[in-house]
Amino acid sequence: MSINTNNVVYSATKSEKSALKKAESYSKTMHMSKEGIREQLTSEFGEKFSEEDANYAIENLKADFKKNALKKAEAYSKNMHMSKEGIREQLASDAGEKFTQEEADYAVDKLKADYKKNALKKAESYQKMDMSPEAIREQLVSEFGEKFTQEEADYAINNLKN
Repeated sequence: MSINTNNVVYSATKSEKSALKKAESYSKTMHMSKEGIREQLTSEFGEKFSEEDANYAIENLKADFKKNALKKAEAYSKNMHMSKEGIREQLASDAGEKFTQEEADYAVDKLKADYKKNALKKAESYQKMDMSPEAIREQLVSEFGEKFTQEEADYAINNLKN
């Protein structure tokens, strides 16, 4: 790949091109955030590219990170039955997906999810652990737990089978 900047042609190194290909793959198949990709490219447990190669890849990556955040949000809702706020936090967290707050907000705003159904699925999993209905309700609404709304938690508790 050659880039023309101020009449100076820059031709990417083989390593930069490889980093870009990996970045494209992470974006398209794993729907990763910009920071998540950068970290994966440079990690000693990941691809082990240099910071320079990773910077080149990120600067030249054509990706829609809002779309990637939405894809991740869909997976968290479908597979883990998470609450809206739980998903938002996971997407934007430095310990999570590392999307920007704007990307995370976009994703949860566009996500078509039935959070009452998600709350019920979570409640059923807690019920299998022999938790009482009140303990389940508390876990569902806790800011340290699942972060469902009171309405979603009430729906879940009222629809649990005995």
